[in-house]
Amino acid sequence: MPVFDFDQVIDRRCSDSIKWHYFPEDVLPMWVADMDFAAAPAILEALHRRISHGVFGYPAELQGLKEAILGWLEKRYTWKVKAEDILFLPGVVVAFNLVTQALCSDQRGVAIQTPVYPPFLSVGQNAGVPLLTSKLVSGVENRYEVDLDAFEDALDQNAGMFLLCNPHNPVGRVFSRYELEQMAEQCLRRDVMICSDEIHCDLVYSGNRHLPIASLDAEIAQKTVTLMAPSKTFNIPGLEFSFAIVPNSQIRQKIHQARRGLVGGVNLMGMVAARAAYQYGEEWLQQLIGYLQANRDWLYQTVQARMQGVHMPLPQGTYLAWLDFTQTAVGNDPFTFFLEEAKVGLNDGRAFGGGGEGHVRLNFGCPRSLLQEGIDRMIAALEKNQRG
Repeated sequence: MPVFDFDQVIDRRCSDSIKWHYFPEDVLPMWVADMDFAAAPAILEALHRRISHGVFGYPAELQGLKEAILGWLEKRYTWKVKAEDILFLPGVVVAFNLVTQALCSDQRGVAIQTPVYPPFLSVGQNAGVPLLTSKLVSGVENRYEVDLDAFEDALDQNAGMFLLCNPHNPVGRVFSRYELEQMAEQCLRRDVMICSDEIHCDLVYSGNRHLPIASLDAEIAQKTVTLMAPSKTFNIPGLEFSFAIVPNSQIRQKIHQARRGLVGGVNLMGMVAARAAYQYGEEWLQQLIGYLQANRDWLYQTVQARMQGVHMPLPQGTYLAWLDFTQTAVGNDPFTFFLEEAKVGLNDGRAFGGGGEGHVRLNFGCPRSLLQEGIDRMIAALEKNQRG
């Protein structure tokens, strides 16, 4: 059994990386959801084989790709999906915008839960329909939970679709069966479609299990579009491949119609990488999750021990930490503070909508040495500020 080296530090400043070029060179980037690990060897080998052919014409659907996806879904989630239910798309952000524009007609709005992945905040404007928001609430041990009353209030404002993020970015929740059932029931009661962004579904830690909301029962499946991709799981977002699972044939047709001439296919190399990932990437992924969980645990313990007044929910999934500085001296704008005083580039919590004020999102999907360097810089800046 091969052992994969996630401690290796790979220089990405020469690789045209958004993550490593957005901030000045003296800033350590720990922001965008893009890991600093090389892709699985099986993916690299498949890409090299395809490149060696030398011709890159318009691609047909890759043989075995849908079968690889179906096998992955059944093995990991005990979820049986039909091949005809799958639509290929260039990315999940493209997909949920397309689905919103396809399904939110007659000025029925799209409901979301904040704080949430920033592109969620613009889907209503992009589709020309109202954006209806409810806030997740922070409970025991800073764990975020669904406020069902607020959620129902948002749906009651003439919602046509609920855009779910599970596992949740940025708060790291893997929603329970009970929470999913409650949200789905309220949507069914009001004839509200569900679009579920489950791009982080494969990155879930021990003691938690991802449950696709469409897998709850057949009635919910008929009202749900599920969005998944290998991009976060296997760190290949630049290859631009994702897929939608749409059991309802009428909904699939609406999505096709909404493209209105924008019928370009997905990236050839994205399909090659996806097929290799789902066929041969499981062992790499299991070792990755173990490494990420160790990073998560070290980060959580360090925040508790050395960052007085800082709150962090323990992520159940994703490689993203949500840090609350509202009870500290830098609470108003921790993003600018750490950028200027620690030379660490994070995501500003305010970009995630209501409930993001005084927070930052930190990406711990990197070699431990980089994570330690970033946290050491942040702790030193906090201590200097306290001495003041």
